[in-house]
Amino acid sequence: MDSSDGRNGSPQRGRSTSPRPMTPPDDDASIIDGLPDPRQIQAFGRKVTATAGHLIGAEGVGQHYQNALGELHRELRRPMLQRSVFSFAQTTPRELVRSRMSIPEIQQRALAFLPDELLSNIPEDNNAYSLFEGFQASLPEEHGRKKKHAKHNSRGQRLLGEAAEEDDPNLPPSMVSLKSQKHSLSHRLEMMGVRKHMCAAEIHEIDNKIANLNTMRKIVLDRLAGLEYEEADLEQELLDVDNKIEDLQEELEDAAALAPKSPTTSTTVSNEDGSTEFMSESIYQKIPSPKSKRKRVMRRKSMPILHEHLEPGSKIKEIQAHNDVITALDFDAPWGTLVTAALDDTVRVWDLSAGRCIGLLEGHLSSVRCLQVDENIVATGSMDASIRLWDLSKAEYAPLDNRINKDGEEEEDDGLTFENAEDAPPPPPPTIMQDCPLFSLESHVDEVTALHFRGDTLVSGSADKTLRQWDLVKGRCVQTLDVLWAAAQTTASLNTNNGQWRQTGRVSDASADFVGAIQVFDAALACGTADGMVRLWDLRSGQVHRSLVGHTGPVTALQFDDVHLVTGSMDRSIRIWDLRTGSIYDAYAYDNAVSSMMFDARRIVSAAGEDVVKVYDKTDGRHWNCGPGVGVDDDATALSTIERVRIKDGYMVEGRKNGMIGVWSC
Repeated sequence: MDSSDGRNGSPQRGRSTSPRPMTPPDDDASIIDGLPDPRQIQAFGRKVTATAGHLIGAEGVGQHYQNALGELHRELRRPMLQRSVFSFAQTTPRELVRSRMSIPEIQQRALAFLPDELLSNIPEDNNAYSLFEGFQASLPEEHGRKKKHAKHNSRGQRLLGEAAEEDDPNLPPSMVSLKSQKHSLSHRLEMMGVRKHMCAAEIHEIDNKIANLNTMRKIVLDRLAGLEYEEADLEQELLDVDNKIEDLQEELEDAAALAPKSPTTSTTVSNEDGSTEFMSESIYQKIPSPKSKRKRVMRRKSMPILHEHLEPGSKIKEIQAHNDVITALDFDAPWGTLVTAALDDTVRVWDLSAGRCIGLLEGHLSSVRCLQVDENIVATGSMDASIRLWDLSKAEYAPLDNRINKDGEEEEDDGLTFENAEDAPPPPPPTIMQDCPLFSLESHVDEVTALHFRGDTLVSGSADKTLRQWDLVKGRCVQTLDVLWAAAQTTASLNTNNGQWRQTGRVSDASADFVGAIQVFDAALACGTADGMVRLWDLRSGQVHRSLVGHTGPVTALQFDDVHLVTGSMDRSIRIWDLRTGSIYDAYAYDNAVSSMMFDARRIVSAAGEDVVKVYDKTDGRHWNCGPGVGVDDDATALSTIERVRIKDGYMVEGRKNGMIGVWSC
């Protein structure tokens, strides 16, 4: 028995019938290189030794076996063979496969490989029609098929007719024609069914693609939200570093200023005139002045865009801002700074990104009825007949707990204690706004109900039935416009020209503001009043340039752009005017009076005495609702009426009667 017999003695045992990836070796060197493992070699040697034990006693076999075994041992002792076996033992199966395959074959397998995830998404083939039937149904029909059917001159029909005649030569030609026509119509009906099935399969495939795209969109939207949160955190860290730099700069300046100019140790010194002071100036300068550790309010440098990709009508957040009716609100930019006013006589500043109150604007003696936010400047008009301007960039943030420093350690007490807790001063507010007031404008004699400023010009309307133009650089009134005088002039001119003219303006509601809305642009001024008139003024001459007649109730809101002027009134209507012609471009009405209205590039939003915001899409003319009352039963009384609404770039903020603020994607 030799080694070849030991290898090929049982060809059918323990061997797979599947093709091997490696080609069989051709020579002895390849046989040696193809040995699987040194441990298998040892097992093979033991098997040969065990087999030899049975053959040693046989006659004529012992010497031959010993010679063969000795040659095998000598071959195994060669260094080259041992290194080859060791290298083979260290080689991975993947490297063995690659060594037996060519580079083009490896590239072809890499390109043709499909992971299990992709294979699991392959839809099952449940088509009831074959590929040939689908191809046949997709072919266009012959032009004029019906006409050919009527004339019976089609070659196909003649062949069908001949076949029918061959089947039954006794049938008349009319019967053969009808049967051929029936066969043709049945075939067309069958093809129609195939086409319908193909269309339904395409629709199902499109629906699957839309579902997958919606899933991918949600994943990317979550990623965008995470990036914006990280962006806000980075801006906060940047603000903290800026505050530390400012604090260190102040400490360096204080250290330089407290350096003694002349050595002095006495606590009582005499001046040149003989008077004495408690301590010398040099020692007094060494005492550090108490400074409140404040931080500047964070102003977003980057513009968040998350709301632009949310579904229209999605709720972003709700804030319990006040305890009474919201009278006015405005914000500078999406996710920026919001200012709200209510009948609780407070004006609050909010950070829309964090959803928290930054501070209060204190100074008015009564409730604020109107306000406007433009970047850092805030203008507020109050029932105390005054207008105040504020600069929010000067606001400073103070931590809630001043006894805890930045390192989390408790600061030392200053030693001041009060036996009676009532004698202690109240804790400081979270934000100090004492540096924000700029100046106050006081010329009206009644409450200010509307204001608007652009650049250095501010125009206000009051219950004293006047409009006042203010110069914000000098801080004084430069022009007063009497609305009643302008109305009387218009009435007189119309009565002179046409005796049949009758006055359309009449206050329908005693609670309505006389000046309901106002907007200024350069020298142009639009004003809506309680008599239902919309007057366009020229501030250079102080005269009414045009009057827009149409509303039958007090005008409560207006806004214009380059072409159109949109007005809202208590007559429950929204009217869109063409400023070029002065005529009504479009109009629509609601069930209740319109208390607030604003539009952006795409949508007009309005508060019309309901728990939802009425939205009108200017692009497609569609009306829909947005707000807390969407999807709620009409009998529900837990929701509050929306009083004020503002929108900018699809970011909407609404204020309700119960003091709640809602932020929505619109």
